Amino acid sequence: MSKKIAFLFPGQGSQYPGMAKDFYETYAEARAVFEEADEFLGEKFSKLIFEGPADVLTQTKNSQLAIYIVSIAILRVIQKQFPDLKPQVCAGLSLGEYTALYASCRISFSEGLSLVRDRALYMQQACEEKEGSMRVVLGLESSQVEEMMQEISLKAEAWVANMNCPGQVVIAGTKEGLEYASEVLKAKGAKRILPLEVSGAFHSDLMKSARDKLSPKINSVSLSSSPIQFVMNVPGDYVTSAKEVRQFLVQQVTSPVRWEKGMRKMMEQGVDLYIEIGCGSTLTGMNKKMGAPSSLSIQKISDLDELAKIKDTVCTC
Repeated sequence: MSKKIAFLFPGQGSQYPGMAKDFYETYAEARAVFEEADEFLGEKFSKLIFEGPADVLTQTKNSQLAIYIVSIAILRVIQKQFPDLKPQVCAGLSLGEYTALYASCRISFSEGLSLVRDRALYMQQACEEKEGSMRVVLGLESSQVEEMMQEISLKAEAWVANMNCPGQVVIAGTKEGLEYASEVLKAKGAKRILPLEVSGAFHSDLMKSARDKLSPKINSVSLSSSPIQFVMNVPGDYVTSAKEVRQFLVQQVTSPVRWEKGMRKMMEQGVDLYIEIGCGSTLTGMNKKMGAPSSLSIQKISDLDELAKIKDTVCTC
């Protein structure tokens, strides 16, 4: 039986020095992506991706660009090596949504790179304007956390940021806001609340300045129509019109990422093979917790062997 495929792309936090270097050294298609990015950015950005240092690569203004470039370099290799492996739908977590825009043929590589560069810079500036962070809440249902956070946000600067998979919700806010939220959530049954190694309160009201700066850039970019479907973070659903794509890209900066909802929509539509393309395997791990039929993570050349095994069972319609 042919498989219906989704291409998935990771977000910020999955970066590490040396990612995709094996693709760069082995495949001309990957090398071309890094070289095009270096030329567009006017610096040897690929050197930072391959060599670090890690603390510089992890900075928001750098990590978002790095992950976008790496994901597309690996995607280009897959497209060349497996031309019949075509997705019916694309999606990405937070930053990964911009990679999914490219993968679904809605924007060019350079248009996406320009948007990601601006987004990364504006979000870093927002982090510097007002200090914030994020924490993962374990052991409560997403709906429970969302309902409680609506009450909490009336009293403290803390909000739901990501609803990733069963039992895992991320909240964002100021240090004081997160402390208050943690106390309330633990009293309501949260098993653990752990800090995340991030530089700001992403997908929260503390990112309003970044959203406002990015909005005109998103609203001016040209978006092409595409037969490849697109699932977005804000609604957690399929989105078709260019107007809504722009609207949700802007809202995403300060709104919760409804990843689990979007994945379940894909499952309802019969998607039965999920291919995560880029550094890390976070999305593949979350898919397993959701009971997704089949998931693969492609971040090293050796991972291509798994694609070779299933290439004859894919849907190329």
